[in-house]
Amino acid sequence: MKKILILLVLSFFSISTGWTQKFGYTDMEFITSKMPEYQLAQAEMKKFSEKWAKEIDDKFAEIARMQRAYMAEEVLLTDDLKRKRQTEIKEKELEAREYNSKIFGMEGLLFQKKKELMKPVLEKVQRAVSKVCSQRRLDFLFDKSSDVGLLFTNPKHDYSDYIMDELGLNEKQNKDIPVTEAASKKSKVADVTPETTLKENPKTKKSTTIKPK
Repeated sequence: MKKILILLVLSFFSISTGWTQKFGYTDMEFITSKMPEYQLAQAEMKKFSEKWAKEIDDKFAEIARMQRAYMAEEVLLTDDLKRKRQTEIKEKELEAREYNSKIFGMEGLLFQKKKELMKPVLEKVQRAVSKVCSQRRLDFLFDKSSDVGLLFTNPKHDYSDYIMDELGLNEKQNKDIPVTEAASKKSKVADVTPETTLKENPKTKKSTTIKPK
């Protein structure tokens, strides 16, 4: 749905402003599945995941053993010993949960290891994407296998500065930069074909496309 909305918006602007743009798409899931580097990174990830999972299982197995031993000996223990054993079990449970979160949490060691192993693979893919987009003169490249959508965008279609100006976010920054630099920022224009120009209708305040004769 997200990719469809992006395509609709870009198509609307392409038609309404007369831009000549080239769109393309790829399947990164299929491409990476054919890369030996990706397969090696996945295998390494599996090793680390299984190793850490076993360590966590061992911790909870030890807790279960302690609980069984406590229940078997409970009738023979004094109140002080009962409290001591219960405290030891709770501390072990807390330690195991914290270790599990440390490994498999949102920003845990497994996540960090994945970033480390996948970084060279993703950098290689990005270089290939940029090269193909440059050679094929693509302005936008979409990944149909991902929710991220856009893999490449031509910087000349970035109108963030105009939006920030409209929101008044660039006013303070412009005071702190030289006049020539500020003027250079304002000189950025829309990417339109040489055959078309935009003219504003004073009655409707809407822009229309005018082709020179």
